[in-house]
Amino acid sequence: MGEEVDSREFTREDRTKYRQKIRRSLDVFASMLRESRFEFERPMTGMEIELNLVDGEANPAMRNAQVLSAIADPDFQTELGQFNIEINVAPRRLIGEENSNLERELRASLNNAEQHASKAGAHMVMIGILPTLRREHLTAGSLSANPRYALLNEQIFAARGEDLDIRIDGVDRLAVTTDSIAPEAACTSTQFHLQVSPEQFAAYWNAAQVIAGVQVALGANSPLLFGRELWRETRIPLFEQATDTRSEEIRAQGVRPRVWFGERWITSVFDLFEENVTYFPALLPICDDEDPEQLLESGETPALSELRLHNGTVYRWNRPIYDVVKGRPHLRVENRVLPAGPTVVDTVANGAFYYGLVRMLAEAERPIWTQMSFSAAEENFHSCARHGIVASVFWPGLGYVPVAELVLRRLLPLAHEGLERWGVSKQERDRLLGIIEQRCLTGRNGATWQVDTLHALEGEGHLDRQSALHEMLRRYLPPMHENVPVHEWPVTA
Repeated sequence: MGEEVDSREFTREDRTKYRQKIRRSLDVFASMLRESRFEFERPMTGMEIELNLVDGEANPAMRNAQVLSAIADPDFQTELGQFNIEINVAPRRLIGEENSNLERELRASLNNAEQHASKAGAHMVMIGILPTLRREHLTAGSLSANPRYALLNEQIFAARGEDLDIRIDGVDRLAVTTDSIAPEAACTSTQFHLQVSPEQFAAYWNAAQVIAGVQVALGANSPLLFGRELWRETRIPLFEQATDTRSEEIRAQGVRPRVWFGERWITSVFDLFEENVTYFPALLPICDDEDPEQLLESGETPALSELRLHNGTVYRWNRPIYDVVKGRPHLRVENRVLPAGPTVVDTVANGAFYYGLVRMLAEAERPIWTQMSFSAAEENFHSCARHGIVASVFWPGLGYVPVAELVLRRLLPLAHEGLERWGVSKQERDRLLGIIEQRCLTGRNGATWQVDTLHALEGEGHLDRQSALHEMLRRYLPPMHENVPVHEWPVTA
């Protein structure tokens, strides 16, 4: 989302040129998949974490420009809202004790950034949706200064032709209308990247789709928005609605949404890029001067910047990534389903569970996605977002089963074996997957802690909703900074 673009207006000629260029790029990509040597022999993982900024009163702090200037670290970048920043973690392999190294380095980096942010009057929070957000915090004026965001806002609303209605029915009901994409900034996520070969991509993407619901149920951390208790992972329906380019009539015609789970299992990464070009008009029709055919014929690797930029405006929950590093192309699955937080160790544990489980499912002799419909995977995803760790999901051979039971009995052993195949040490496997196990046994994740603490403060604490939200967030911060796994956090009034 944060790639820099120049502020500009798009003409009909721009769109025609872009359509022609991106279709040529798609043909070149198909040729590369058949002929080129992609980098995958030493598969790397990566991570991005989006963070919220709050002031001393636990309200959103619209200061990301000042905070980033104070941090002065290229690993930290701007995000959509002025109360958001993002950290990009350097790619690494999973082998040995690398997860411990990742956790230690990430904590050190975030602690250093927090010290600098505090000098700019802000503090960082790893959470899916900031519970103290109010509607007045999410307007066009709260978007970051990057021209890309203004362009996206303008193009999405030009495509819609009308304001956005956001409707979420959960424990409470929310119905708001907005004239900007600013509500999307409420959704702060963790993204896991996994480098794979072209031949393996479809299996890994399909496997990631299968387990997306389970991931969300275990890691839910976004139960509150605008003072309302909604879904356990409210970030999912909010993000799906906040960037919807379709009017009611267009939606009724079956046009696909830009925030998309998908509609079928795939046989190649090409399927996803082809769907992007076929189904979604360009939001940012910007062309560069590269001739991808000529570059490929000369033995060089084309950047395919139009294809990549367009892919960045189709918000799949598991997104395909094409990239070029040191002249070599590679492919990644970007897993985007999880919220930020609650802690670094919880995040690393979520990653370990994902990487281990997705490998086992992708390499299974009888792929699990051949035993269930795609619509069942999508139903699991939204059910888990709504109900969180107490959700039930459909699983082949078992029917409908509680998520915690499925994880404890079947998925954790698979994740252990998958991490072993990646070369992760037994100590690390036991430590990180033990956190997932304890979440299932206690029934506590970030969402349940937030809601239970809120209710305790409103009940025995006799606070009104807004006061309770602020107090709950203040109590969230110490264990977050101390890196205590969320299943150990106490709930008190």
